[in-house]
Amino acid sequence: MNLFFAKKKEKTTPKDAIINLRETLTMLEKRELHIQGKIDNELKIARTNATSNRRVALLALKRKKLYDNQLEKMSGTRMTIEAQAMSIEAANVNLETMKAMERGAEAMKHIHKDLNIDKVDQTMEDIREQMDLANEVSDAISQPQLFGAEMDEDELEAELEELEQEELDKQLLNSGRVPVSLPKLPPQTVASAAARSPTAQPQRNTRPVVEHVDEDDELAELRESMGMAM
Repeated sequence: MNLFFAKKKEKTTPKDAIINLRETLTMLEKRELHIQGKIDNELKIARTNATSNRRVALLALKRKKLYDNQLEKMSGTRMTIEAQAMSIEAANVNLETMKAMERGAEAMKHIHKDLNIDKVDQTMEDIREQMDLANEVSDAISQPQLFGAEMDEDELEAELEELEQEELDKQLLNSGRVPVSLPKLPPQTVASAAARSPTAQPQRNTRPVVEHVDEDDELAELRESMGMAM
């Protein structure tokens, strides 16, 4: 009956095997020290009886030889066990490394389960579209808007020139001189008139000449206009 219900042998783990081998090495080291002590003792007996009792000396040397052989074999056994322990440790490290790599591979599979290159490309495309849209919105917001008011650049320039002329007139009035403005002629008219003149000189960069008016007449006109305004 025991043959059919024999107890299953427990599986030895790498850790248990390494511990067992280390304990065996410790035992062998102690055994070697014990044998080495016997070798030293037999050698001492042989030296003591080398001249007085050759038979005792020879027996001591024979026992020493036996102990030497036993010590040599024990040293070889210890080296074998040490090599085996190192191999198991290395194999155990490899095993744990493989287990860790397998767990890492399973984790990567779980991460990439719902992820593929098409989804990545689509996501990147969506990101690019949203970035472009954000840039367009930012550009639109940053541009000044007149909200339906149309601006004529020529009209603005003309109005600015009128304001400049008014300011110049005010300055001249404050200085006691009445401004005299000449009518503006188109550039084409001025150029053609200069070309027809027989004494035409090369055009120089000069300002228009304002005719001098008698200061007394100007003051009289100014007083008359002020009196009328009053």
